[in-house]
Amino acid sequence: MEFFFEPEGIAVIGASATPGKIGHEILRSIASSGYRGGIFPVNPRVEEIAGFRTYPSITEIEDRVDLAVMVIPASKLVDIMVQSREKGVKGVVIISGGFKEMGEEGAALEREAVRIAREGGMRIIGPNCIGIFNGIAGIDTFFQPREAMIRPRGGNIAFMTQSGTYGAALLEWIAAEGLGVSKFVSYGNKSDVDEIDLLDYLADDDETRVIAIYLEGLEDGRSFLDALDRVLPKKPVVILKAGRSEKGAAAAKSHTGSMAGNFAVFEGVMTQRGVILVDDLEEMFDAVKILSLQPIPNRGHIAIVTNGVGPCVVAADELDRHRFLDMPDLPAPTVERLKEELPGFMVVRNPLDLTGSARAEHYRTGIDALIGPDFDIILPFFVFQDSPLHDSIGDLIGYFSEMKTNSTVVASAAGGPFTDQQTRELQETGIPVIPSARRLIKALGRIMRYSHIHRSG
Repeated sequence: MEFFFEPEGIAVIGASATPGKIGHEILRSIASSGYRGGIFPVNPRVEEIAGFRTYPSITEIEDRVDLAVMVIPASKLVDIMVQSREKGVKGVVIISGGFKEMGEEGAALEREAVRIAREGGMRIIGPNCIGIFNGIAGIDTFFQPREAMIRPRGGNIAFMTQSGTYGAALLEWIAAEGLGVSKFVSYGNKSDVDEIDLLDYLADDDETRVIAIYLEGLEDGRSFLDALDRVLPKKPVVILKAGRSEKGAAAAKSHTGSMAGNFAVFEGVMTQRGVILVDDLEEMFDAVKILSLQPIPNRGHIAIVTNGVGPCVVAADELDRHRFLDMPDLPAPTVERLKEELPGFMVVRNPLDLTGSARAEHYRTGIDALIGPDFDIILPFFVFQDSPLHDSIGDLIGYFSEMKTNSTVVASAAGGPFTDQQTRELQETGIPVIPSARRLIKALGRIMRYSHIHRSG
């Protein structure tokens, strides 16, 4: 699978000289991604595209080509696959649609392409997808122009998806919040490479810390479970399963030709294994953000520090829903220390209420007292709009940038442009920020279920 993510030579078959066409934008994405290998457009009607020499066919490229990205009519796929096999291509990404999702004729073309690939030792991603992205090595096969879709930097989040639309959305959210991606695969109809192959590859990928999956259907449930059993002891897996209802399953079949299956059975099996199962893309983003930036907690003992109690009440209510999280009372020595070090009008309990008069130094005092064996999760809640905190915001960001702790620290803040700016700066220090208390506790509850199952053996 390495040849998909670190290929020596990429051919774009169906490259176009016309800006805005898919074949042109894919070529432009690869050229502007930082990829340092050979880039070879294939188009028999022109001699040059965007400064690159073009070739009438892939077999006429003199240099080595490990990866072929195809934007071609379905009727030409078989012939192009034969040529790619002759060239010695190792990986094929078929962007084009018009295959299994369209019915039996398209499905037959897919099967023939896979047969040719297996004869030549090739692997196929797609068809009907947006392809692959390696934020570290600089591989980008997207046809979405960079002016319309920002790309994330390199990082430790891997994401595989049957939906290019969901893939583009999550990648932009990751990029906008300063997080990074190790590997991304939009695998569409998964005629060959599927989530099982990708799980096996990512399980041993040192650049990947957390794996996220948007899944519509499974063809081989037993092998999928076996793959999960291999990866889950090493790293968490977050899954958004679509096609849960009868109508959703029908939509999934028309989208990528997948059979969605029985969701109740799927949910039970995934929960039992410690998979972090989420209900929408927003919940997936919350979970991967925390897992990307912070250590996985062991016990789920929470301490909250705040300058505004309202969201903490919501957090406390949400805690009742999650078996592996609790919010114990502060130990007596901690209470004594905080009463000595904080102003008398601040309320020393859990949540620790610093009140609207809180400045950065009060947060520092409170968090420093709470870090230790009693609490493995520290949740700072911020009302950045309050003037005392607003006036000391630089000191607050500086404190978190210097923080060294084994505790899981996740913040919460909500508001307008100023809050958004402070959120971005806080996340640059490695502290994830979730905008609502309910979302924060929900994400932590799912992460703690994973922790309980896989740390307890």
